[in-house]
Amino acid sequence: MSPVQRTTTLMKGNEALAEAALRSDMDAYFGYPITPQSEILEYLIIHGPKRGSVVLQAESEVAAINMVYGAAGAGARVMISSSSPGISLMQEGLSYIASAQIPCLVVNVQRGGPGLGTIQPAQGDYFQATKGGGHGDYRLIVLAPSSVQEMADFVPEGFRLAEKYRNPVMILSDGALGQMMESVQLPEQGSLPKSIPAWATRGKPENRERNIITSLFIDPERMEQVNIELQKKYAAVQSEARAELDRTKDAEIVLVAFGLAARICQKVVDIARERGKSVGLFRPITLYPFPTDILSRTADHAEHFLVVEMNAGQMVEDVRLAVNGRRSVDFTGRMGGIIPTPEEILQKIESLTVSTTDQALQGMP
Repeated sequence: MSPVQRTTTLMKGNEALAEAALRSDMDAYFGYPITPQSEILEYLIIHGPKRGSVVLQAESEVAAINMVYGAAGAGARVMISSSSPGISLMQEGLSYIASAQIPCLVVNVQRGGPGLGTIQPAQGDYFQATKGGGHGDYRLIVLAPSSVQEMADFVPEGFRLAEKYRNPVMILSDGALGQMMESVQLPEQGSLPKSIPAWATRGKPENRERNIITSLFIDPERMEQVNIELQKKYAAVQSEARAELDRTKDAEIVLVAFGLAARICQKVVDIARERGKSVGLFRPITLYPFPTDILSRTADHAEHFLVVEMNAGQMVEDVRLAVNGRRSVDFTGRMGGIIPTPEEILQKIESLTVSTTDQALQGMP
């Protein structure tokens, strides 16, 4: 994308995301209130209609995701947002949308669970977001912001990826990122090109065949062919894998974290370096596609990986697959809406260091 003029302001993460959607020429937004993402709906209700966007509070999350299906199927640029329990209610609709190959942007501002849970920030929806969530062999493209700036930046990027691959894209945020305020640079209006796609169901002109959008394929051979097409697309999506590496080249221990947990780990790396420990940070930006190859190359020189998550250990499985047994992979995390502290992570690093020293001594003659 070519550089565009940007304006700087102080905003909440949720509001920055909503403003970025309007500046990305979003045609329609459908949603339902749920803490901690309600500011997205509130901001868009106030500002969207006077700037040309349809903004509708549906009667439920189930209704909202099916409104997305209809509007996006007609070629509109559409966004929906919710928080963890609400996203769970949308899974059937997301499976339909993925099967029909309809682009849209989904925002999950996560909170603690399972169940109705708490309104505090968490990362317990990693499996749901990256492994499909609903029924069938489908995937969402998943972006994981770790700042208010990325909450804004990932909106036009999410729309771009959705339209490029005709696939739903999810921004997987959390309640802390949604509620915190930071300085953010916003692009000028209209920085993301937009056109009506040829496949859109907008009436049948005389010069083409009828466009049909469906996820129903009764013939099993046709259903298998649809799945084959989807898998080819997901293979192509692997080229979009992204990660941010901080001081990993000389690191003996590499922390792996996304979103809010990565912000905490950034501070941990600073403190550990001050204490003379060679620690680095690997932050996946795309959770699907997971940056497997980039992480695998990091394993060429790192001795240990410590995965830090705000859940019981979900991304750690993808890390272990990427490392493929070549290095040890440990996990530390908090659940239920509790945020791990830098000191807790540093204590885990210390235990890994002691364990490594003991193993080295045991190997001495």
